[in-house]
Amino acid sequence: MTSTYSDVVETARTYYNSDNADSFYSLVWGGEDIHIGTYQKQDDSIFEASRRTVQELAKLLSLDSHTKLLDIGSGYGGTARYLVKEYGCHVDCLNLSETQNQRNRDLNQAEGMADNITVIDGSFESIPAKDGVYDIVISQDAILHSGNRIQVFREVERVLKPSGEFLFTDPMEQGNCPKSVLQPVLDRIHLDSMGSFDFYIKTAESLGLETVQVVDLSDHLVAHYRRVGQEIDSKLEALLTVCSKEYIEKMKMGIGHWVTGGEAGHLTWGILHFKKPCPV
Repeated sequence: MTSTYSDVVETARTYYNSDNADSFYSLVWGGEDIHIGTYQKQDDSIFEASRRTVQELAKLLSLDSHTKLLDIGSGYGGTARYLVKEYGCHVDCLNLSETQNQRNRDLNQAEGMADNITVIDGSFESIPAKDGVYDIVISQDAILHSGNRIQVFREVERVLKPSGEFLFTDPMEQGNCPKSVLQPVLDRIHLDSMGSFDFYIKTAESLGLETVQVVDLSDHLVAHYRRVGQEIDSKLEALLTVCSKEYIEKMKMGIGHWVTGGEAGHLTWGILHFKKPCPV
């Protein structure tokens, strides 16, 4: 079957559908989340730190049982389940990996949340939804996988209701960073470029979205990938029973590039929060 996704998105889909990636992320992150965590202590568990990121995002939003929310690049759906448990809202999970989506559906069913969470196979470059149907769109460390991030923003703006909010995190490059410096990271994640705070702010504003706040949390990017490296070492024996040695070696090398880039100030991470204005 010919893929309808862009080449960059299809590359990400193939990667996250692989047995190696599925086994690695479920074991190292704890089976709920696969995004960057926020750390109070360097030895915080990745699960705990990742959940703290979700909690921090939720604090910035007004959520209740009437809220209709879309999570783009939703992974295993851990964010959706947390929001349903805490706030009773309704969440659509849009994600390109059928493997992750099936795990998401199984977990929702097991926890009695299938009525509140709908899992959708698809790409955020072409969101399968009508105009103006969501109160909130969120994303955690997924938009970097798009080869057309402006199109992602167009789609988000389209599906948001007036006064709707767009809140996301993403690993980014520091503005004006020489591409050669980031090449090892770009090669590892099969990208030609990364976004930046300035790029995302300008893109949002060009589409009429208002900037609510931007929170630089770059220190946590370094802390997170250091912690992932430690977790690989501590769980190496178990990982080698479910992942190939080659995959683990490449992952460790890639983690090292994230840490090096972050320490040098070439990579950033944080929260970007935008709002769609009401028509005058």
